[in-house]
Amino acid sequence: MSRTVSSWILSSARNSTVIQGKGRLYSICIPNRNKIKWKLVFSKTHLYPAGSCSLDDTFSLKKAFRHTSTEEDHFSFQLSPSQINDILRAGELSHKMLDLNGKNANSVLKFESNQLASNTPIEDRRSAATCLQTKGMMFGVFDGHAGSACAQAVSERLLHYIAVSLMSRQTLEKIELAVECMKPVLPILQWHKHPNDVEYREITSQYFENLRVYWQHLLDLDTEPGFSLEEAMICAFKRLDSDISLEVQAPQENELMRNIALQVAFSGATACVAHIDDVHLHVANTGDCRAILGVHEEDGTWSTLPLTRDHNAFDEFEIRRLKREHPRSEEKTLFVNDRLLGILMPSRAFGDVQLKWSKELQRSVLENSCDVEALNIYQYVPPNYHTPPYLTAEPEVTYHKLRSKDKFLVIASDGLWEMLSNEKVVKLVAGHLTELNVQKPQLAFEKPVNLGYMHSLLLQRKNRGIASLDQNIATHLIRHAIGSNEYGEVDQEKLAAMLTLPEDLVRMYRDDITITVVYFNSETIENYYRNN
Repeated sequence: MSRTVSSWILSSARNSTVIQGKGRLYSICIPNRNKIKWKLVFSKTHLYPAGSCSLDDTFSLKKAFRHTSTEEDHFSFQLSPSQINDILRAGELSHKMLDLNGKNANSVLKFESNQLASNTPIEDRRSAATCLQTKGMMFGVFDGHAGSACAQAVSERLLHYIAVSLMSRQTLEKIELAVECMKPVLPILQWHKHPNDVEYREITSQYFENLRVYWQHLLDLDTEPGFSLEEAMICAFKRLDSDISLEVQAPQENELMRNIALQVAFSGATACVAHIDDVHLHVANTGDCRAILGVHEEDGTWSTLPLTRDHNAFDEFEIRRLKREHPRSEEKTLFVNDRLLGILMPSRAFGDVQLKWSKELQRSVLENSCDVEALNIYQYVPPNYHTPPYLTAEPEVTYHKLRSKDKFLVIASDGLWEMLSNEKVVKLVAGHLTELNVQKPQLAFEKPVNLGYMHSLLLQRKNRGIASLDQNIATHLIRHAIGSNEYGEVDQEKLAAMLTLPEDLVRMYRDDITITVVYFNSETIENYYRNN
């Protein structure tokens, strides 16, 4: 980005008209990029009630780098390379799979993840966990809107609902007996979290009780639960969304828990979750997060295999689905300006009860709640709201049997896909893999090893440029997503400008970005086919 462009960004922001919102200035100089998912009437700044955790200091850019307004006198886009790296790498998470013998027998070799905030605080969430009572691993990306509350709740709860849906009757009975006898419960998941990942500790007990009600329902079925993976994922998505809706309607004496339930239900989140067991890959998607496979073909080229569809006004299947579910008289008002009822970009999501409940139920819940305005929750009924629900959390599930040529899976929120195409993402990951392999120094030690020889090896490593290469592939993708110029090269000035954009301007240029890349173990996959 040239200095001329940097100056243009600043001057255009200062000259744009702004309107006063609840605790924040919102610019109406919105670009034609369909970036902002909810109209300004739904925007929220206070995501957690008093006394609960906040993400402001965890995921937002360091205050030394991030401006709060374009009206600041000493506004600057300047960042040093080390400052840029500090910001980009703050949310890095990586984990390599090992069994007890120190040898990886999992079809998942490792995963790498990262996040970059646009909203303050970030509204995206991510999850990764190993199933302990069933087989497999799960990875999820959750894109919140109208606040982070719903994405936070779904990221904590959804993988548990899926795991419970996959359990045998015998396992469910063991867990239920342990709870009844007040004994330790068998662990369901082993989480792989970033140290700064937060959770709703104040409401964990209620979440557990509602999960218990769900597994009791499964035990009440006349037959062995025995869901297929596709059925389990669909059932888990729908049940969690139902619980989110019911929790806010239930009487609640604890004001803090009541407020959290309100914020979760009246905000929203899209979700994309992958379940990987040996060579069996299932991806459940609700909304506009996306999952793709990077495939290394026999001729050495790379190809892209999409595993999800974006659920929005640009998808013909979604348009036809909604038209089937509502009267013909509403055909022209279902999507207005490429948004559901003129409000929401994704056509499937958790929460968002404003587009699911009747007008009467919305009014009843909000009137019986204390000081909802302090939580920035308001009843808003869009025009042509006649036959709710207009929104569903039911996912679309894709199954893919992994092959040795399937090298990696990328799951990301739409903040990435607005910047980079599927093909460009695969190209970047593939190129990164090649660079890492080429730049690994050959540590063939001479004997005896002396300090001079070790110093020589370190110099070789430095000369090969490893120090300047992002080790985490998600960071590499974020760097290119926000910093690439028209030639596909990272422009340091543009990168610095995109990272220092103030809070009243940044959402015009980029969204929150969350990425998880899962690498597959080709040897394990080949062994599976060899043994079967």
